Amino acid sequence: MRALNQRLVLDRLRAQGEATRPQIAADTGLSKPTVGQALLDLEQHGLVRTTGRSLAGPGRAAVVYQAAPDAGHVVGVDIGRRAIRIAVADLEGSIVARFDEPNRCRSASALVRTVSESVERAVSSAGLSPHEVVATVVGTPGVPDPATGTVHRAPNLPGWERPGLLHELVAALAVAGSDVVVENDANLCAVGEHALGAALGVDVLVCLTVGTGIGMGLLVNGGLFRGAHGAAGEIADLPYGPLQAGTVEHRPGPVETAASGQAVLDAAHELGLTKARSAKDVFRLARTGDERAMRVVEDEAEKLAYVIAAVTAVLDPRLIVLAGGIGGNADLLAEPMRRALAATVPVVPEIVAGQLGEDAVLAGAIATALGTARELVFDRRGLSRAAGLA
Repeated sequence: MRALNQRLVLDRLRAQGEATRPQIAADTGLSKPTVGQALLDLEQHGLVRTTGRSLAGPGRAAVVYQAAPDAGHVVGVDIGRRAIRIAVADLEGSIVARFDEPNRCRSASALVRTVSESVERAVSSAGLSPHEVVATVVGTPGVPDPATGTVHRAPNLPGWERPGLLHELVAALAVAGSDVVVENDANLCAVGEHALGAALGVDVLVCLTVGTGIGMGLLVNGGLFRGAHGAAGEIADLPYGPLQAGTVEHRPGPVETAASGQAVLDAAHELGLTKARSAKDVFRLARTGDERAMRVVEDEAEKLAYVIAAVTAVLDPRLIVLAGGIGGNADLLAEPMRRALAATVPVVPEIVAGQLGEDAVLAGAIATALGTARELVFDRRGLSRAAGLA
């Protein structure tokens, strides 16, 4: 019971911010002596600290308490085809160190080594030792399978589908007992936009990421939906056009072949836009009014609407968030997507641009890590054991 009271008080401070003992008692329903004992225990173990005194109201000024943000730290990692992004945050989610670098790795082993070394540098630059990191969450393309130690459906990272690779990555990052979770990057993009971006307060949403590859993160009732095997949202494998035998092992999948960044560039070249070097160039030309580029963008929007129509018919999401290098062009894509959807599905969900840009996966990784870390620090500080012995 003592441990439960401590958790209740700590949760109150984390959820609603600093407060006095009477305020905590009123908000939690606990007695003032019980709150006082819980605060004493939490303060002794470094999970709560005083910030001053409140002068509001008559009588003696009351001590103000807050959850200690530096009681533990988390690490978020975003492994992309072109870049590796790392952030270290305290328990309030404030970033205390950031480290970005190009991904020039040509093998899975080199990428694991680079990620591990980069995390070490980020933690060190934050002035922390490894044991102060409570939880680490890594975003990666593909479907992480912890049972086999394999990342499936990750063709854009060389060697990343090698059996056992996932175990190597977790082992390299699990320094000083840190809890390590590897999650699909589109899933974390959805979590990030839900926590801090375009999808705040939305319970049923789809985050469509389109760039080098194509993926989808799904949130249902505010929680991440992974499916029975962790492969929910792997829309690259959706059929596009006539079904062909033997395509299940082909990578990239049909939709990814039809609608990813390379597809946009190929379509532009076919229309004579040979000077375009990337999908970004095509969208830039479309913004200048180039008719051929605008035709490519319109075609891309219709392809993405094809995907969204299938998902909408099953999930009926309230919101579609477009993210990734191509998805970030919602100003050009959203309206033709709405028109195409209106001809296909009875209810067209709202389509918006993601607000977090390149940081969406990293934001989702930090948010996910915080959910784990805030529970773990309680046990790591020995409060449960101390309460049981008291």
